Amino acid sequence: MNKQYKADLALLVVTLSWGISFILTKNSLDALATFNFLSIRFFIAGIICIVVFHKKILKIDKTTIKYGVLIGFTMFLGYAFQTAGLNYTTASKSAFISSLCVIFVPIFSALLLKKPPKLMAIAGVIFSTMGLALLTLDGNLSLNIGDFYSFLCAICFALQILAIAKYSAKADPINLAILQITVVCILSMLISFLFESPTIPTSKNVWIDIVSLSFFCTSGAFIIQNIAQKYTSTTHAALIFTGEPVFAAIFGYFIAGEILSTRGFVGGILIVSSILLVELKLKSPFLKRPIYPKKRQKIATEKK
Repeated sequence: MNKQYKADLALLVVTLSWGISFILTKNSLDALATFNFLSIRFFIAGIICIVVFHKKILKIDKTTIKYGVLIGFTMFLGYAFQTAGLNYTTASKSAFISSLCVIFVPIFSALLLKKPPKLMAIAGVIFSTMGLALLTLDGNLSLNIGDFYSFLCAICFALQILAIAKYSAKADPINLAILQITVVCILSMLISFLFESPTIPTSKNVWIDIVSLSFFCTSGAFIIQNIAQKYTSTTHAALIFTGEPVFAAIFGYFIAGEILSTRGFVGGILIVSSILLVELKLKSPFLKRPIYPKKRQKIATEKK
């Protein structure tokens, strides 16, 4: 297994953890305000990173700080717009609109990084978008302020994926992830103290949810993401992340008793198919590069 496939597998694990985070976050937001919740979640995640990687943090340089703050600010905007949007729109519409980052990644990549996506990647994006629509959209397609916030969220997350892909090779990926978490924590605390009445949760279940989110879905997930994206393409990363609502639906069924409709099931199949379309390439055992029908025919002619 080469480095790219290992990186893609690691990102799939990250996506799985984010899938279950929907249920844990929903439970936590019943007891805490939006930025109050985000500040506690990212504060604990930051503490975990400091304890585990304190020696590496001491070696942080100015370049890593610069890129980490930039990516962290983009990530904060993504979370802020997503959670704010959920106050005005349905979870299904928010999930679909936020996942439009799958569309924005190859577009922004072509415009900003001058890396036009391959044909198979474009096909994968189309299939994943269709799948997300079937999985998350209901019959009401009207737009409101919450949908607009979710749209801004998609743009922010797309820019975050691109920024990580561009800067992770120039800076230490672990310190880069720690800085992102720190920036989100500081900005969330600031807004919480300015516009909310922050409190400390008293429920044991809320603390279990927040600690789980902090360890598995935040510190661990973002560190893995920053490392893995050094060895795979931005379009691959975006496509793998489209599996997030699929995992959310699976965990929702087993944990919360939510039943996926036939339409949603078809959407999930389309999303998984789009990932396989890009990730699985038939290769000839005699050649190092993938062989497509026209090339096979040409090689056969030459042999005759």
